[in-house]
Amino acid sequence: MFFCETWKKVLIAATMVVALCAPQAHASKDVVLAIASTLTTTDPWDANDTLSHACAKTFYEGLFGFNEKLELRPVLAESYDVSPDGLVYTFHLRKGVKFHDGTDFNAEAVKVNFDRVTNPENKLKRYSLYSNIAKTEVVDDLTAKVTLKTPFSPFINQLAHPSAVMISPTALKKYGKDIMFHPVGTGPYKFVEWKQTDYLKGAKNENYWRPGLPKIDTITWVPVVDNNARSAMMRTGEAHFTFPVPYEQAAVLEKDEHLKLVAAPSIVTRYLNMNMLQKPFDDLRVRQAINYAINKEALAKVAFSGYAFLPQGVDYAVKLGPWPYNPKKAKELLAEAGYPNGFETTLWSAYNHTTGQKVIQFIQQQLAQVGIKAQVQALEAGQRVEKVESHQDAATAPVRLYYTGWSSSTGEADWGLRPLFAGDKTPPSMYNISYYKNPTVDADIMKALGTTDRAEKTKLYTEVQEEIWKDAPWAFLVTEKLLYATSKKLTGMYVMPDANYFFEEIDLQ
Repeated sequence: MFFCETWKKVLIAATMVVALCAPQAHASKDVVLAIASTLTTTDPWDANDTLSHACAKTFYEGLFGFNEKLELRPVLAESYDVSPDGLVYTFHLRKGVKFHDGTDFNAEAVKVNFDRVTNPENKLKRYSLYSNIAKTEVVDDLTAKVTLKTPFSPFINQLAHPSAVMISPTALKKYGKDIMFHPVGTGPYKFVEWKQTDYLKGAKNENYWRPGLPKIDTITWVPVVDNNARSAMMRTGEAHFTFPVPYEQAAVLEKDEHLKLVAAPSIVTRYLNMNMLQKPFDDLRVRQAINYAINKEALAKVAFSGYAFLPQGVDYAVKLGPWPYNPKKAKELLAEAGYPNGFETTLWSAYNHTTGQKVIQFIQQQLAQVGIKAQVQALEAGQRVEKVESHQDAATAPVRLYYTGWSSSTGEADWGLRPLFAGDKTPPSMYNISYYKNPTVDADIMKALGTTDRAEKTKLYTEVQEEIWKDAPWAFLVTEKLLYATSKKLTGMYVMPDANYFFEEIDLQ
C-alpha cells in the first residue's frame, strides 16, 4: 500500500510538471527546478527554513546579499556609513528601483519593513534576528538611518541574510498577514501562483533594475519528496535542476550525457539535538555516550562528508573533533550514568524526504547497539513548526532527540552559534532546541558582538566552540556535501555554501 501511494504521488507530480513545461505562446524559456520539500511560506521575514528563503529570492531582494560563493555585496543599498560608537548605520539606497506593483523603493520602504519585523506584536519568526534594531528613520528619499540598541559587529552580514528582504509597503498594507500568499518585491520575477504541495511559479519582471536580467521567462519550483522521482525527472528532462541529489542516484545522473553533477563547497552541518532539560539527557555522560555510539564515517558514506559543528568556511570557525566511534566507551558511560541496559526515547527528524528518513534509521540502528531504543518519526513541515520550533514552555517541550541541520547564512560565527547555543534562544525565540545554557558561552557570545577587534573575536569564539564541544549538547554528526544536478542546457544556477540558491543570471540554452 505504501509503495502504491508513494508512486501515485510521483505520477501526479510528473503529470503536473509536464503541464508546466508545455510550450506557451508568450514564453520561450521556462525553467523547472525540482526541490526536496514543500515550502512553508513566501514571506522571508516569517520563514525558519533555508528552502523557503531560497525560493523567495525569486521575488525579493534586500539591502545586501551574497554571491554564489557567499561573498558579501551591496544590492538595494549602494553603500553605508557607521557612527564611531557602532550604533548608527546610514544606508544610501539605489535610485530608480520599483516594486512589482509599481511602488517606489525608497527609505520609507526600508522603514516599513524594519518596523514590521521589530514589532513583537507581529510575531514574525525572524523577530529575534533583528530585535537589536532600536529605530529606523527616513533621512531623505534615498537615505535611511538605522539605530541599534547595542553595538553589533556583524550587522551588515545580518542584513545580507536571505530573510532581510524589502516587501512593497503598498502590498503589506493591502494584504496584511496574507502577504505570504501575495509576494511583491523588487526581484527578477513577479509572482504568478503558489499551490503549496505542487509548485511555486514566477514570471519575468520586465522592469527589473538590472539591465539584461532576467534571461528566462518563467521559473517554477516543484517540491518532490521522493529521491527517485526527482532523479527520474532530471533524466527525462522534466526538470532542469535538482537539489539535493540522492547519493544512491549520483552515479546514474553523472553518466547521463545531458546532465552535469556538481559537488559544491558546504557550511551546512547536520546534528542531533539532545533536550538537556529532560532525563536522561541532562547527564553529560549520556550525551557523551550518544556521541561515541554513532559511526560518523559510516554515516558519511551514506550521504555526507566532514565533521564539525561550525564548519570551515564560516568566519571564526575552529576545527574540533570528531568524537571517535567507540560503542564500548558508550556502554561504559551509560552504565556509569545509571543506564546499564540503556533506555527508551524518541527520535524526530526535521526532514521527511528520503535522505532524512535514511539518516534517522541509521542513527536508530547505531543507538540500538548500545541499548538505546529510539522510536523514530520524520516530521512534516507543519509538525516541525508546531512540536519543536513554536513550543512555548521549555519544561514541557516534547522533543527528546532531534535530527536537523543549520548553516550560518550570514557567513559569520555569530549566526552559527548564538541562535543554537545562547541560553535565551530556546524555542520559540530561536533554535536552541537542546535547551543548552552555559554562562561562559553566553558571556563570550555577547562580548564578541560588541567588538570589532578581530583578535579579540577570534579568542572569544574559540572559547565558545571549545566549551560547547566539551558540554556535548549535540551529537555532532557531519558537514553535508552539497550535491546537485543541472541540465547542460541550464547555466547560472548554483547551490551556495549555506544550501541557499543563487540564480540571478540563470539561462536556458
